[in-house]
Amino acid sequence: MFDSPLSASAYDVLGVAPDVDDDALRKAYRLRLRQTHPDTGGDAATFVQVQRAWELVGTADARAAYDRGHGFGSSAAPEWSDAAGSASDATSWRAPRAASRDTRPRARSHGHPGGWRRERYLDLMREWVGRGVPLEDPYDPALVRTAPHHLRRLLADALAEEATARIVADLGMGYTVWHDVMAEGRDAGSDDKIDHIVLGPSGLYGVLSEDFGGPVGVRRGEIVGDGVVGTPIADLVARVRGMGRAAGVRFRGAIVVLPDDDLDQAITELGKVRGVPVAVVARSALSTILRRGLTGARAMGGNEVFDARTRLQQRVRFA
Repeated sequence: MFDSPLSASAYDVLGVAPDVDDDALRKAYRLRLRQTHPDTGGDAATFVQVQRAWELVGTADARAAYDRGHGFGSSAAPEWSDAAGSASDATSWRAPRAASRDTRPRARSHGHPGGWRRERYLDLMREWVGRGVPLEDPYDPALVRTAPHHLRRLLADALAEEATARIVADLGMGYTVWHDVMAEGRDAGSDDKIDHIVLGPSGLYGVLSEDFGGPVGVRRGEIVGDGVVGTPIADLVARVRGMGRAAGVRFRGAIVVLPDDDLDQAITELGKVRGVPVAVVARSALSTILRRGLTGARAMGGNEVFDARTRLQQRVRFA
């Protein structure tokens, strides 16, 4: 809930400044509990956030650990000094570490998940800090927290893509995945892309990995919420249809995957949008939906999977 670069901090949720003393912090927590409790007309999701925030900063040890990891307090380095946070301060925001040797069969993977957005984030972060100013650690929590929203959004989406890539890799050798695929008719380097294309026995799916920084809903076949910009589902469907036409393959559906805390239910199937079945799923449910397929989607035989993989390999370009 608080691990995304877009998420409000625990202090924001409790409505206090990060340097508030312990007594004031406790009073703020009790006030926010009363304000958000569902029995008194409060919002259930916000009530849970308040409780989670208190778990993170409600004791001296927990608060000290939270402050170190998120760039708060006297231990936080200046926003872009040479001493900006150590590698342990923001491990969840850094590029994924090389996985330890795993002998389990993995899905075939092509492309670099989150790579385009990581590179764009680093370029724009350097521009924002300013030419000639040392940028020792672009993932320092204090720096990320103060960055403009569009920079934090780039990093959040890169992290979302990397999280999805880890999940689909565990689907096994019967699956093939392409990451950061350019949409048809677009130039390399454009943000107009399909985050993941997943091919397996349950079908061929285009997947969008997103993090809007808070709870979202679905209305009239589209994702809605405070952090939602544009039409994510309509854009994904358009890209999937374009790739299908260009490669001569048939997609069985389009899937939008979001952080678990941002959805009321794990799997929401929306029916067809412009002829393409669509589902919005929580990250923890992604494996389930990719293994079973969307409702009504026909499973693919071995020869059909081989043909689709060959056609895609010939057509796919990476961002």
